[in-house]
Amino acid sequence: MGLFNKENTKSFLKEVENRRTIYNTETTISINDKELEDIIEQVVKFTPSAFNSQSTRIVLLLNEQHNKFWDNTKVALKNKMGTDRDFAPTEQRIDGFKHSYGTILYFEDKDVIQSLEEKIPNYADYFESWSVQANAMHQFAIWTALSSKGIGASLQHYNPLVDEVTAREFDIPSSWKLIAQMPFGDIREQAGEKEIQPTEDRIIIRK
Repeated sequence: MGLFNKENTKSFLKEVENRRTIYNTETTISINDKELEDIIEQVVKFTPSAFNSQSTRIVLLLNEQHNKFWDNTKVALKNKMGTDRDFAPTEQRIDGFKHSYGTILYFEDKDVIQSLEEKIPNYADYFESWSVQANAMHQFAIWTALSSKGIGASLQHYNPLVDEVTAREFDIPSSWKLIAQMPFGDIREQAGEKEIQPTEDRIIIRK
């Protein structure tokens, strides 16, 4: 019985199916911090990237660091919206993300991408988009791994609005470009039914 037996394949695909966007989370998780860190480390080590660039970077925010990120996001959004608009719905949404155990920040290292562009100029126009694809694979792998532990998460994109304050507050290298934010925690409310478009409209098979 090897790694890719039928039961393992079924189990993996079931985890893919079970992964959902969970907005309502608790401030707890079902695993300890070491297990959480191990999940992230495994994904970072073994997720593929174009030309093995390994340009994805992760920042894990817990406790007050997690709270600080969402407080900063709230301030940035309030300043952006101004005083003429109703901020209450936005504040409620941000407070919901803050009501989580932690947040994972996903970055791409621009120095790595630029180096590849210089080394392999024939593909220079593609390395940035390829790096985003690799980042998305990291997001999906971590998201699915968390889901397999009963931990809910959602993917947010408050960049570039929060880029500057995030880099300053968390001492992020200047070459790291923020791509996405993932608040997570034990599931407080399950996701609703998901509308799935017919696969025959999205898959072409030629034999």
